[in-house]
Amino acid sequence: MAAIYSGIYLKLKSAKTSWEDKLKLARFAWISHQCVLPNKEQVLLDWVSQALVSNYNKKHELEDEVVEKLWAYLDNVIHSKRLQDLLKSGKTVGLSFSVAEIINKRLSEAYSEETQQNIGTVLSCSSGILSTPSLSIIYTAKCELLVDLLSKLSKLACQQLASDNAVGSQLFSVLQLTFAQYLLIQRQQTNPNRVFGRVTSHLLQPCLLLRHLLTVRNWTQADDNHVCQHLSKEIRSQIETLLQAGLFQPQLFSSYKEELLSEQEAQEKKKGALKTLLLPVNTVQTKLGSDLCEPALHGAVVAGSVSLLYKLFLDSYCKAENHLMCFHMLSRLFGCLRLSDLQEGGRSDTLFPVNWSMELLALEQLLNLVLSNDIYNVASDRIRHKEVQFGFYRKLAQMLLTHSQASIPAWFRCLKLLMSLNHLIVEPDLDDLLSSAWIDAEASEPRTKKPQETLINTIFQIYSKLRQFPRLFEEVLTVICWPAVELRPSVFSAGLTAKLRECLLELPPNQILDILCLFVEKCQTLIIPAVEGSIDMALKLMSVCSVLHAFLFNMRSIDDVTPSPVVLRTQHLMANIQKGITQPLMELLQAPRREEEKSELWLRKASDAALLLLYTWVEVDTLFGVSCSKYVSPTAETAVTEHAARHWGISAFLPGVKDQYWRRVMELTGSFASTSKYCLELLTLQKMKMMLMQTEVDLQALQHAAAFILESGRSTMSRGESELWDGDISAITELSYPTAHWHLVMSNLTILLPYISLKDVEYIANVLLETLMLAEAQEAAMDQEPSISIAKISLGLIHSSLLPEMRVLHCAFLTHLIHQFAMVLPTATRDSVDLPLQQLSVTNIPWHEEILASCKTVDPLEVSSENKVQKDELSLSWKTLEKVAQCIVLLAKNGCPVILKERQLQRCLGLLEIVSLLKLDSFLPSDCTRCFLVLLSLLVNTRASVSCCRLLLLKVLSTCLHLLRCLQAGRNSSSVLKVLHASDVLEAFMTSQLTACKFFTDVLTIPVWAQYVQEVQEFLENFLHMIIERRQSVKLNLEKFMSFLVSCRPDTGAAKSIDWKNWNPAAEQLLLTAFTTLCHVVTLHLQQLPEKKLHSVDVLCALLEPVVLQMVRTVEHGLQSNTPNQPLPVAFIPSVTTLLKADLSHPVKKDWQKEPGGFLKWPRIKLYQEFYSQILKELSSAGSNLQFLQLALQFLTVFCSVPELYPEKETAVMVVFAIKKLLSGPAITTQVIRSMEMELTEVLVQVLGNCSAEGFYAIMRLVLQGLEVRNIWQQKAKEVLSAVTLTKLLLSCPLSGDKGKAFWFASPQIITALALQTKEACQDQALISIIVIPILETVAALLRRGEGILVNPHHVSLAFSILLTVPLYHLKTEDYHGVFLGVHEVLFSIVQCHPKVLLKAAPSFLSSFHRLVASVMHEGRQKGDRGNMDEFEMILKCAHLVERMCTYIAAEMEDFTVFSAFIVAQYVTELQKVTLHPAVKTHLTEGIYHILDLCIERDIKFLSASLPAGVRQVFKDLYNDYNHYHKAKKRGEEKYTA
Repeated sequence: MAAIYSGIYLKLKSAKTSWEDKLKLARFAWISHQCVLPNKEQVLLDWVSQALVSNYNKKHELEDEVVEKLWAYLDNVIHSKRLQDLLKSGKTVGLSFSVAEIINKRLSEAYSEETQQNIGTVLSCSSGILSTPSLSIIYTAKCELLVDLLSKLSKLACQQLASDNAVGSQLFSVLQLTFAQYLLIQRQQTNPNRVFGRVTSHLLQPCLLLRHLLTVRNWTQADDNHVCQHLSKEIRSQIETLLQAGLFQPQLFSSYKEELLSEQEAQEKKKGALKTLLLPVNTVQTKLGSDLCEPALHGAVVAGSVSLLYKLFLDSYCKAENHLMCFHMLSRLFGCLRLSDLQEGGRSDTLFPVNWSMELLALEQLLNLVLSNDIYNVASDRIRHKEVQFGFYRKLAQMLLTHSQASIPAWFRCLKLLMSLNHLIVEPDLDDLLSSAWIDAEASEPRTKKPQETLINTIFQIYSKLRQFPRLFEEVLTVICWPAVELRPSVFSAGLTAKLRECLLELPPNQILDILCLFVEKCQTLIIPAVEGSIDMALKLMSVCSVLHAFLFNMRSIDDVTPSPVVLRTQHLMANIQKGITQPLMELLQAPRREEEKSELWLRKASDAALLLLYTWVEVDTLFGVSCSKYVSPTAETAVTEHAARHWGISAFLPGVKDQYWRRVMELTGSFASTSKYCLELLTLQKMKMMLMQTEVDLQALQHAAAFILESGRSTMSRGESELWDGDISAITELSYPTAHWHLVMSNLTILLPYISLKDVEYIANVLLETLMLAEAQEAAMDQEPSISIAKISLGLIHSSLLPEMRVLHCAFLTHLIHQFAMVLPTATRDSVDLPLQQLSVTNIPWHEEILASCKTVDPLEVSSENKVQKDELSLSWKTLEKVAQCIVLLAKNGCPVILKERQLQRCLGLLEIVSLLKLDSFLPSDCTRCFLVLLSLLVNTRASVSCCRLLLLKVLSTCLHLLRCLQAGRNSSSVLKVLHASDVLEAFMTSQLTACKFFTDVLTIPVWAQYVQEVQEFLENFLHMIIERRQSVKLNLEKFMSFLVSCRPDTGAAKSIDWKNWNPAAEQLLLTAFTTLCHVVTLHLQQLPEKKLHSVDVLCALLEPVVLQMVRTVEHGLQSNTPNQPLPVAFIPSVTTLLKADLSHPVKKDWQKEPGGFLKWPRIKLYQEFYSQILKELSSAGSNLQFLQLALQFLTVFCSVPELYPEKETAVMVVFAIKKLLSGPAITTQVIRSMEMELTEVLVQVLGNCSAEGFYAIMRLVLQGLEVRNIWQQKAKEVLSAVTLTKLLLSCPLSGDKGKAFWFASPQIITALALQTKEACQDQALISIIVIPILETVAALLRRGEGILVNPHHVSLAFSILLTVPLYHLKTEDYHGVFLGVHEVLFSIVQCHPKVLLKAAPSFLSSFHRLVASVMHEGRQKGDRGNMDEFEMILKCAHLVERMCTYIAAEMEDFTVFSAFIVAQYVTELQKVTLHPAVKTHLTEGIYHILDLCIERDIKFLSASLPAGVRQVFKDLYNDYNHYHKAKKRGEEKYTA
């Protein structure tokens, strides 16, 4: 042994031994049990440490490769299991401090060399040392080494984040661990000055830079996911904790106070505190100086840091008595920003837009902190502190307004915050604010528009509350009258108009009239006289008129209760507007002008302003006249000529304006596609409304008016160029005019439609269709855009219930849609008038006459002469439809399809999606038939070219079939059978689809094919139901369809020459689907027929027999041709199920499927038994193939309903065993089980209903074996899951007699087993969703079904042991939701079904209920980042369920009163610990209010006396709110309760 010891140790120390050999010896010595050295581990650690230290201290220069191997050896030793086991056993092994020094040195070298390639091993060593307490002492005992390590790691992290390289997790994991260690040490430090010095000297700068880089980093897929989602957030949180504890400790308060307040003020307040030389604020400011980081990042890092530092400062020191000190800290930190130079008069060109954005964002955050912490008290600042704060904010406002930044959202938000602090801060510069932030501001982008509107809304609210709205708008008028910026933006956007409306509704009417009079007077005296030829004055006029429009349209209307002086003032104002503004402007526009003058900008703007004000005046004047009988319109004084009044000329509408002059105005304004043209349309619409209000209607005038409105925008709509419109009339431009015009037409379609020609109806339908076709491409963008677009308007009409009511438009729209389908056809066939689509879209057929006939009012004298003609006209469309129908059938039989290319198919699909937007069930008979024929023609008369995408073709076919089904659901669906024989439809359809199947041989396994087959099945089912229900030659049609299907089989009829081997499997599947559907429909109607209808029974039976025989042949062939050991084709399962149902549902008739002593014919029984055996075999290996499982279980349900069908020596137990095996399969999850729960229950109902008592006992033994706890010990979790699921399913089945007794006799054993399983499963979080949640659901079901049966309270109270075991914290959101629902259901089952047990086991119930409520409060607490909205919705549902349970307890359990105080006490204790999200708190508080209803006065006194001080205050607030809101509301409800 001595030789081994001396040999290895000497060789390790010897200079002659090569380093390669030394490392081999060291590795051998560490892992070998044969090498015995006294204190071997420590010796080897010392050796490697000494070697590395010597190298870095330059005593021994080693090669880089050797150094890396030494580091790797040290890393292996630190992370070795041997070392960990030694340390656990209590043996002392340590490292020297020099190891920490060389690690720090190595990291420093890596930072200076800007390469991090070879430091992975060093980082791994650091991680191992820090995570091992006995080794980490080399850092924790010497804090400066840990600080140095943290500084180096932070700098390395900054270097990695600043580079373009992918971010790895190793460095950040070590950094997070180092932060955690340092924070632990920092809390133990007793000298705050030393901690402050250490943080500011070494950590402040790298930490701030690191936080900034983590915040602004654009994470990519190459970056490590753990760093992006977790470590970055955690490290930022640790940095904040470090700065809070290092810079702003309570012990440093006096230092901050002394530095921030003046010496005299500090001396008055500190009363003998020790003088200190520490200047913390100055130190922090210095560290934020130029050496913080490289110049390119400096501004951004400082801007992001000052708000953080101020927040941490306020968190530590913000109290009411310290608000002045907090303000001085604000001013000092603001001094670190570059904005402070501008406040002192610096140049603004030193800041680029990006810098402005960051600086303003920092300022916004600072001001937000001031506002939220109530730092600025106006009275205190003025009385005690000589307005020091006001002066600072005043300079800030001046700086912001001097250097306007209307393109940056934060600029508006800063001004809004200053207004919120004190409006007097900004009021001296109110005109500049209104100009730069509103009237002349170019804030067109959505990101700046919203904060701008918020700022102006704040101004509105402040001046509205102060009742100084006239003062505000006096300034607005002043700004408007300043020299106008060319093309000044609209004064009131749609958003601002809504804000103005809210304020106007609160203002006294006289103040609003003051503002209006002010604007009218200024317009009359200053603008109107000088508007001609002046662009500046025209822009001012437009702004003034838009303000007048906004006020008049949004103020409260006068009515009969309005005081007379207000009505008189309003009349006077309206007269002034008419005489002083509209009349002079009309005269100006009536003047004759040369062509070149008509296009001048001033004239265009003057025209816009004049028409806007004129329309506003007319609309408001009409409203006032209707709503207020005291109001006398100014127009009442003007005489109207009899001719004008009779023919509704302009002078009847606008007295004082002559017709010939008005035509000039219309001609002028009609040439501008802007506000004036739109207002002209509005005036015409207003004229129509006024005409309709008369007793006698001038039809011709109405038609002219409606035609004018449509014609006005026709030319601009035809260009196809438009942009979004926000709804502001005064902001309509040439590009937004088409949108505004279309909005007006669509919004008033119910007024316009009765008075427009059929040609105009077709025009509207055409535009509607064209815009919808464009909308398909723009749909994604439209959802995110709040403004109005043409596509949005059209979609709105299509989705509304109004379009089906407008039958003429509906019909015209369908005609244009069919025409578009016809245009899709290839050019060669498009001109053929014989094709169905061409015939259905011809314009000379009166498709609409059926609609107009029902609306026509015919003179009685003309009835006899016109009746015959009218009938002929109406029948023309039906004759055309009949002709088209025959054409479709003929083309299908002759096999002459139109070949479509992929692009044409895509266009078809787009048009079909538009068809799907229509309400197909509301079509009239002729339109329903037309649409049916179009879809049928697409299915049977078109084919895809060979090169087409199969998935696209399947999607087109599926969509056509889906739309046909929607048509069949309508009330006029049978109208199709007027023009087509049902069998012809079915035959043409199946012929085309079987032919198309040759394309689909390679897509039979994808979901789109399954969806297509499903659509085929549902279409056939609906159509066959319609034939039978409406008695449309049932026997003839069904026999013809069946004969056709039989002829399609390759072994019969005309198809005998086709070999089965070459038969297309897709066609076979489709044919089988048709047979199955026919069989299913006939069987279903046979079952539903009353016994009296023997004739119908005979007819259906005669049809069913050959169908069944054909199905048997098809199924048998399919099963025979199926490859051995291959799973059954899914398509066969529903066919066999339907076949079996047909056999079982057939009435007992002679010579039909029954033999004298037998059940079914033996070959048929054998088929079913073989199929049953195959299903049972494949059930367990089906995995999560949900479609197969559901269909297989449906077959088993029918099969098990007839016990005689079981093969010999097989019983129902075999089925249950197969189901148990299926449920314990590896691919089966709780989601899969939920998806097939209904089918599983139906199978078990049949199995248990027909099995013997012995069979049921065997099933129970099977279940109890699965519930044995050894299964979970042996890691057979799925075995347990299968048994738990079977238990739950058994509870869903009716159990009576001996079976019921057997089950409930075993129920205590089941509950006990479930409790043991829960206890074991809760130790592994992975089993929560697999076992625990299903167990909770099963226990809840057991308790509900056991009401009145589980009489032993002990058995019920076993459920509480399960509830108290289940974890409710630190779970994934979906797991938490599942566990919560389970626990809630168990508790609710006990409360509802076992109230007596509840009262006896009250402590257990209270504990369980408290855990449930506390978990919701924990999950529903307020967080900075709310996270996923879906997750929050889950928490909200949980809170609602708690409220529901509290409500139930309060309503139904009067005996529970004695325990109500405990629930309230537990709730308020938890409430003191967390800040709940308001939505969650609302639900929980409502629930606790109901529990408080149970509390008597003694309980309230007990709670008030016994609760701890902090909790008592929470309870006091809760009880006050309870009395104020809930109790008062309850009394109010009781008052009106019978």
